[in-house]
Amino acid sequence: MVFSPSSVKLCTRGKSPHCKREHTWIVSASSISTEVNMADTSSRTDASTDGDTDPRDMGSERGQGMLAAASDSSGRSKDKLDQKTVRRLAQNREAARKSRLRKKAYVQQLENSRLKLTQLEQELQRARQQGVFISSSGDQAHSTGGNGALAFDAEHSRWLEEKNKQMNELRSALNAHAGDAELRIIVDGVMSHYEELFRIKSNAAKNDVFHLLSGMWKTPAERCFLWLGGFRSSELLKLLANQLEPMTERQVMGINSLQQTSQQAEDALSQGMESLQQSLADTLSSGTLGSSSSDNVASYMGQMAMAMGQLGTLEGFIRQADNLRLQTLQQMIRVLTTRQSARAFLAIHDYSSRLRALSSLWLARPRE
Repeated sequence: MVFSPSSVKLCTRGKSPHCKREHTWIVSASSISTEVNMADTSSRTDASTDGDTDPRDMGSERGQGMLAAASDSSGRSKDKLDQKTVRRLAQNREAARKSRLRKKAYVQQLENSRLKLTQLEQELQRARQQGVFISSSGDQAHSTGGNGALAFDAEHSRWLEEKNKQMNELRSALNAHAGDAELRIIVDGVMSHYEELFRIKSNAAKNDVFHLLSGMWKTPAERCFLWLGGFRSSELLKLLANQLEPMTERQVMGINSLQQTSQQAEDALSQGMESLQQSLADTLSSGTLGSSSSDNVASYMGQMAMAMGQLGTLEGFIRQADNLRLQTLQQMIRVLTTRQSARAFLAIHDYSSRLRALSSLWLARPRE
């Protein structure tokens, strides 16, 4: 309710009781009007405040929302990166674990192979120390040449070590393009070393010729190519023919002639061995087999004495075969140049090394 100023009548007359009451009513009405106006103004102000929002406040709220969204997106990206890192670390750990397992298995396999090889060497050493040969009846007889075989094996091992050193020196000289004078010194040293081998074998044949014939001082793969206790000279020259090219026509003719001569000598020695084997068989099978009469005892002893004499010729066959090998090597370096001779000795050495490596792989193969 609004009271206008015109509706208010002031008492201008004297101070009568009636005038006082009228004045009091007017003041009260003015107060009411003022309070009503203030309440109306306050209601409009509240309405204005509720209805009209400050744009600056709205911008602040939008900024805070964008920051919250960006923070949330950044958090999700960080979570993704953390998950990738965790997966990558887990994969790396798994790969490292598998690598360690493979390495451990490989080391264990090598250790098992080493133990097997050590065991084989110990068994072979015990057999050689005993010097035992097993006869057809299963009885064991001690060989008088057992110590000689052991001594030869030890000497041959030392010879092989020295040969490896010489071959390394020769290979280094060839790779460094050393002069012929330097190569000649090394080649002559290698040739002298082969002469030493044949001297060692000659002494061993006197003590135990069967040890040389059986090739027990060689690896299994080398024994496959064994002929009378060593290599065939003719086969060796065939092997070198492709390794020494280019050769002059005179050199080719010289190598071919040497190969033919070696082949003829080998055939003659092989025929001699066949004749010896046949003679031994005839000697041991003569008379009545399976009889134990006193008359046959004397015949038996005579047969054994004759067979022992025939076996004595085995040493001569071994010596002749080694002489053929030595002469073939000596003639070869006369036909070839110094550099070709060096290459020839290296080819022989590498071929023998591969045979020994093949034997090692064969012995270490997995068995079902």
